[in-house]
Amino acid sequence: MEANILLLGARDVGKSALTVRFLTRRFIGEYGDIESVYSRVDRIDGQEICFNIWDSQFTQDNVIAGRPDVLRMILVYSICDRGSFDVVRQQLQQIRRSRKPSSVPVLIVGNKRDLQRHRSVSSEEGRLLALSQRCGFFEVSAAETYHGVLVVFHRLVDLVRETRALRKTNAGVRGIVRSVSAVFGKKRAE
Repeated sequence: MEANILLLGARDVGKSALTVRFLTRRFIGEYGDIESVYSRVDRIDGQEICFNIWDSQFTQDNVIAGRPDVLRMILVYSICDRGSFDVVRQQLQQIRRSRKPSSVPVLIVGNKRDLQRHRSVSSEEGRLLALSQRCGFFEVSAAETYHGVLVVFHRLVDLVRETRALRKTNAGVRGIVRSVSAVFGKKRAE
């Protein structure tokens, strides 16, 4: 299975730190403003998953709409930066305008949990935004722990599996409805 992931967020929220922590288990605090694509193969529940992560520095509509191959998204903000939270809210609106809400699993991640004393976005605000948009939500510290970051990426895979299972179930129900309609529709026509 491939997990094509688009990481979006404002600058200086730790998107690259989050990605590199996931890929290497190390924390590196300083990154330039470069767009990067990373890959990693991981085994989750006995299944091999190829993570392809596009860490984008851009936030425009065309980045979101222009990437039909990206089936999962992680929107990152800094809990210490209200402006970055507002950027995530705008990006979420762009995603919902360009795609069906159920077709794109999205996680909202508040980063820099280790900087509680500088917090300007409450956990409740992040959770409320995620709930209102039917997204997953996490608060992590890429600087402090690997495990929290790992859980974010693995949860995204779980969301993809859930979405696929729901589609299969819906397709099965639709097939049954069509079959029943075809049988009873023919009888009425006779």
